[in-house]
Amino acid sequence: MSSLERLTPSGLHHVPGAFTPAVLVHGADLAFLSGQVAWDENGVLTGEDHVTQMHQIAHNIDVALAAAGCGREDIVKETVYVVDYRPELIAGLFGALRREVSVAPASTLVGVSALFDPAVLVEVDVVAKIPA
Repeated sequence: MSSLERLTPSGLHHVPGAFTPAVLVHGADLAFLSGQVAWDENGVLTGEDHVTQMHQIAHNIDVALAAAGCGREDIVKETVYVVDYRPELIAGLFGALRREVSVAPASTLVGVSALFDPAVLVEVDVVAKIPA
């Protein structure tokens, strides 16, 4: 039997009623993260370029996954949404996301014309396996 646990980790910006930063599925041992953007814990956007934003996103993913009892090495699937995508962005984006990680998950990159805020250039959503 599975159950859900909704997490609002300290250190992540959160808009109550709009989304839950992480939802754990106990029994399936999965963690689903809401799309992470480059907000610091106070909701201030960090960086005006793709790579700087991705560094903050990687930090936010680390915070959310730690609250779920796992880390980036436990990610099984990620989807990366990139505004104004250009092939030359790949090295910087994935360099930031893979820093200090030895394995890469299944991944989808989607070029988009816009996200919810014109200043937000990257958003990443993640599904991770919670270690037994």
